[in-house]
Amino acid sequence: MGIFSVTYFNTKGSNNNGTKAGSDNASFEKIYEVYDNITANYYKKVDSQKLIDGAISGMLDSLDDPYTTYMNQEETKGFKSDISSSFEGIGVEVQMTDKTLTVVSPISGAPAEKAGLKPNDQILEVDGKSIQGKTLSEATNKIRGEKGTRVLLTIQRPGESETRKVSIKRDTIPIETVSTKMLDNKIGHISITSFSSHTHEEVLEGLKKLDKEGMKGLVVDVRQNPGGLLDQAIDIASLFIEDGKPVVSIENRAGQKEVYKADSSKDGDFKVKVPVTVLTDKGSASASEILAGALKESAGATLVGNTTYGKGVMQTAGELDDQSEVKLTTAKWLTPDGNWINKKGIKPDVKVDAPKYANISLYDVTKTYQSGDVSSAVQSIQQMLNVFGADLKQAKGSFDDATVAAVKAFQAEHKLPETGKVDTKTSTVLITELQEKLSSNDTQLKKAQEVTATKVKK
Repeated sequence: MGIFSVTYFNTKGSNNNGTKAGSDNASFEKIYEVYDNITANYYKKVDSQKLIDGAISGMLDSLDDPYTTYMNQEETKGFKSDISSSFEGIGVEVQMTDKTLTVVSPISGAPAEKAGLKPNDQILEVDGKSIQGKTLSEATNKIRGEKGTRVLLTIQRPGESETRKVSIKRDTIPIETVSTKMLDNKIGHISITSFSSHTHEEVLEGLKKLDKEGMKGLVVDVRQNPGGLLDQAIDIASLFIEDGKPVVSIENRAGQKEVYKADSSKDGDFKVKVPVTVLTDKGSASASEILAGALKESAGATLVGNTTYGKGVMQTAGELDDQSEVKLTTAKWLTPDGNWINKKGIKPDVKVDAPKYANISLYDVTKTYQSGDVSSAVQSIQQMLNVFGADLKQAKGSFDDATVAAVKAFQAEHKLPETGKVDTKTSTVLITELQEKLSSNDTQLKKAQEVTATKVKK
């Protein structure tokens, strides 16, 4: 999901100045002339839809705004799926292992689990057609489909000589954006990964659960949260801020401001009444920053971690006649105290860096890396190996003899074939181990927990 705060409205037919931009506007004649010239005279056959899409993208690119984009029908579907908190499919997490689509785990209660799919099942065909050679995205798109329709998968299960065919009825699969857990000393932890259409409901449910468990303080974690729907951020902030206090102000290009204030009436006036700390990093953007700024300035929350991304503008998604969309920057937003954080971010009250290895770049795990290779992916592999005890002083991306030896040592320790090559299986174990190490050594969360504990009344 991209970095955004978004609202929806219909843009068909008019612009902000009240003038209609249509075929009667002489300024568009040049565009029509160029289009006609290309379609009539270009030496190759042209796709007229590509020309139209390109013209629209060109207009938007001229704004020099990375957040203003044109999305064709397919991209619009993906965007709406990202913010809808659900998708239609069979509900299974998959990855490419040795160029074969492999089940990581079925989602609990989803059609894939009910049909008996298991971890490590290999999906060879979809509806009788091989997916060998397809990318991960291409393969999963073939499995997804409308609710109520069926998909026939050909499965190879480890240890079985014969393949099996499994027919699965697609359904709506919810995407959870919120998770909770109770830390030591009754400090609750709620992690929000994005602001989708049901995130507010998930947050409310999670807060009530922590409340019942005797929560005495709370850490709201929006690290690596790229943003999402504006209304969700406002509704979530209202769970923490006294009704009537400001959450965010939206300012248009004319300087007119609309102030959104906390209102918990839809939630039965539920309010968080324990000390709150907000955990942020450079990946906390847009709607995450709206929430963090609101909780800091209107609810007295303490911010811990790193300075946020710094996206102080919002987009409006307008649907066109053919179900494509334009996502256009239409306003900037200000914190309750009137601060515009664009390109600056929000600084934490307590700065805490994550371990250096948290910033190692991920790489394409579907490829195999071996002696002689030189790439940024190899550098990431070397950096990860160093985390687990290797001493690769020249970790600059060259797969040398020392790297081969370090890979073999890692493979031996994890009972993998000692090839000295980093294939998909080795990459998967390496990245999983790194994620587990990060989880067990989360210095930022530990500090946020300490800060929250000091605010709890003894």
